[in-house]
Amino acid sequence: MDRRDAEVRLSELVRNNRFTIAIVFPLVGALLFVAGYEGWLPARLAHDPILILLGTLVMRSPLVVGLAPLVDRRAGIALLALTAYTYAVEFVGVTTGFPYGEFRYGLELGPTLFRTVPAGLPVFFFPLVLNSYLLCLLLLGPRARSRLVRFVASLAVVLVIDLVLDPAAVALGFWTYAEGGTYYGVPLSNYAGWLGSGAVAVGLVELGFDWRALRERLDQCEFMLDDMVSFVVLWGAMNVYFTNWIPVAVAFLLFVGLRRSDRFDFAVFRSSRGTPR
Repeated sequence: MDRRDAEVRLSELVRNNRFTIAIVFPLVGALLFVAGYEGWLPARLAHDPILILLGTLVMRSPLVVGLAPLVDRRAGIALLALTAYTYAVEFVGVTTGFPYGEFRYGLELGPTLFRTVPAGLPVFFFPLVLNSYLLCLLLLGPRARSRLVRFVASLAVVLVIDLVLDPAAVALGFWTYAEGGTYYGVPLSNYAGWLGSGAVAVGLVELGFDWRALRERLDQCEFMLDDMVSFVVLWGAMNVYFTNWIPVAVAFLLFVGLRRSDRFDFAVFRSSRGTPR
């Protein structure tokens, strides 16, 4: 079986299981997070790092499968550079407090590099940037022709996503900031840091991929943004649980964006086989 055959088979696997991947998995994840937080699960299962990583990988599969045909040498080098950058900026952040503010991990997220940075960090970080970029390509329309517009819009969506993610993650104890913060325990320095780190990440995506090819692939692959759907479901639900209403409102804005881009259709998700556009 060659690469093309593998891509086709994986696409069919994801397409036939869209509802399970994009809706069921994040809802089950939210229930497990709540059960672990409330102490309803055995200590071994509560926030089990391997379980978290495996569940995350499943939810990432639509993005991975959607991007796979476009990963050539140029894109591969950009993704490797983004991986190295992700580890480097997180290591600096954990050990020095720059650029996000002093913080520490409260829960184990799997094996670590140098006993500091989770080895699976790219699995958690890449989609924040890639999904933001892809959503902007859909929403911007003709304005996506401008590199500056693509860059600024994608960076803005990255920040919006973190406005949803960080409050819930802090509430769950995934990580904590030494001095707390005014935004649900998250300091403003975190978002200032995200402006810098996010700008580099978006820049690498811009350099590594042809935006026109990505836009065309989005038209061909109806499930390519399902990972963002699962993000809205999981972290929106967690913020509802912790009554973090501003992040809930921000998650709703992401939902609106996905609806406008025709990527959050429950009728399609419920069907056994999505119809490619």
